[in-house]
Amino acid sequence: MMKKLLIANRGEIAVRIIRSARDMGIGTVAVVSEPDASSLAARTADEYVVVGPAPAPASYLNQGAIIAAAMDTGCDAVHPGYGFLSENTSFARKVADAGLIWVGPNADAIEMMGNKSLARASAEKAGVPVLRGSDGPLDPEADALAIAAGIGYPLVVKASAGGGGRGIRFVSNPDELLETIEMARGEAASVFGDATVYLERFVEHARHVEVQILGDGTNFIHLGDRDCSMQRRSQKVLEEAPAPDLPESVRETIRQSSVELARQCGYQGAGTVEFLYDPQNHEAAFIEMNTRIQVEHPITEQITGVDLVREQLLIAGTGSMSLKQEDITFTGHAIECRINAEDPGNNFFPSPGRLDVIEWPTGDGIRVDTGVDAGSVVSPFYDSMLAKLIVHAADRDSAIAATVEALDHVRIEGVKTTVPVHKMLLARPEFAAVTHHSKFIETAPDLLEAK
Repeated sequence: MMKKLLIANRGEIAVRIIRSARDMGIGTVAVVSEPDASSLAARTADEYVVVGPAPAPASYLNQGAIIAAAMDTGCDAVHPGYGFLSENTSFARKVADAGLIWVGPNADAIEMMGNKSLARASAEKAGVPVLRGSDGPLDPEADALAIAAGIGYPLVVKASAGGGGRGIRFVSNPDELLETIEMARGEAASVFGDATVYLERFVEHARHVEVQILGDGTNFIHLGDRDCSMQRRSQKVLEEAPAPDLPESVRETIRQSSVELARQCGYQGAGTVEFLYDPQNHEAAFIEMNTRIQVEHPITEQITGVDLVREQLLIAGTGSMSLKQEDITFTGHAIECRINAEDPGNNFFPSPGRLDVIEWPTGDGIRVDTGVDAGSVVSPFYDSMLAKLIVHAADRDSAIAATVEALDHVRIEGVKTTVPVHKMLLARPEFAAVTHHSKFIETAPDLLEAK
């Protein structure tokens, strides 16, 4: 088992990883940028190393400085968290080449799932349902109009190297297709360094559901599903587990096919298989697989009682997880609100600044994962998430009511936050009736005026 872990991340996920590592008797080292040297993560870890100035390319994306920090402090393992370098195959290989343990799937698995067209082909081979689409990457010489006619409109042009809601363009009719493909290729080349795109049918009013999986290369299990349909511009805002109002046949299909996909990859670590769910036709289809811990992992932890970060560390350190499928049981319902330092009254513009006052609710079923406390400064250089408020209750109605009550006890002064938006979302009849979808927030303009 590993002895000393370097956390190549910041904020709440760095603090979260430190907590599980400490419970397992593993020493911790946080890497931080210069302005984060007094952050909660730096103060919580056993040690910290400043790896560069504020801009992420010079610090949290500085692969050489991070590996040097691990070597200099005697670490034998690196946990990348989510975002930053968590799905960077080059970094995963460099960590392994340096003789360090990489907490996550191997670089080959990351690479395969990182290419969305290859991932789609792998999913199809594993029996995971997929949407109608182009047969792999769209050949620049192919007759795109004919291929699109076979798929049907509306459709989306997706960057093969995209993900997390980025690199997707909508096409409503043939007149828009060729120009959109060219724009998507240019954008993909610029943003992802790979101009490859593919076509896929668009599902109107789709919900976003996903399955949490674990694998150690020999055993592969699922830990149930989540619904992340409340999104703004393809970024998740509010999540819940289990996914509500999902036919049991669909639930079973996405769970078992996700496990089969992990098995075919010889997957080692935590991963999430994401699906679009069409509530009209009661069909789910593969979106992508994320080869890391997810932001929303706590809601799965709350309904299963499993510490997912602990299992990640066990798999990386010993080659085995502690669980079998029959060990996994589900209790109650959990909701997570991502509380961001953003101004809902100003088109969700980031709201950096000093947190003069910060108070979180407490009580049975309430969990707050955060990387800030009173006096912290919210930097304009990084993601604006302050914390995740997670509430677990006996059933969905109780969880909604308890989350609203918990939000009433959040007190943050110094910056604008998205707390009012969460209250409005939870009060919407569409959310109660599970008729919301992944474009719901954009189509409910009064939400954007929440104060």
